[in-house]
Amino acid sequence: MIIQALNINHDYNGDIALKNINLQIKKGEFISLIGESGSGKTTLLSILSTLLKPRSGELNFEESNYADITNIDKFRQKNIGFIFQFHYLINYLNNFENIKLANEAASNHEIEYLLDLLDIKNLAKKFPNEISGGQRQRVAIARALINTPKVLFADEPTGNLDSKNAKKVFELFRKLSNEGMTIVVATHNKELAKTADKIYEVKDGQLA
Repeated sequence: MIIQALNINHDYNGDIALKNINLQIKKGEFISLIGESGSGKTTLLSILSTLLKPRSGELNFEESNYADITNIDKFRQKNIGFIFQFHYLINYLNNFENIKLANEAASNHEIEYLLDLLDIKNLAKKFPNEISGGQRQRVAIARALINTPKVLFADEPTGNLDSKNAKKVFELFRKLSNEGMTIVVATHNKELAKTADKIYEVKDGQLA
């Protein structure tokens, strides 16, 4: 088991966001979290990815308990990739440099491979404000993959993509999962969610 969440609860100033969440994710599984806006799926994704500490409950990553991790930044860099709904690219760096910044030890070949995989190799020297929103999101996906994380988390990663490119992204997730990477995606698109091994619906802060 690569991730184990036990009795996870969270609230925002008393407003309950998650209630008694129990979830186990195996290595190499592709998981989709679906739910309406405000259902709690983004909060759950943030907790599972260690970006947010739950009010109560226990989170285990392989043999490590979240509470026992002393250097969380180093832990994330080694184990976790995250694709945000908004790309958060740095506008004064070109796309190649944005990816390189996430892993300065990465070779040019490794970056070029990801750019080619995501069909944006011709955009390497362009800047984020010179390309479309969908293209920026694909650069952000490459940035998340450059560390070869054990687990890739994605929050509405296809929100800025057309249906053709959205399908390509989920096909890429499927490929990465088949190669052993664990994928956890929050999406409102139920059709794309079917690409995953398992689908969990988050409803009113609980797993339905």
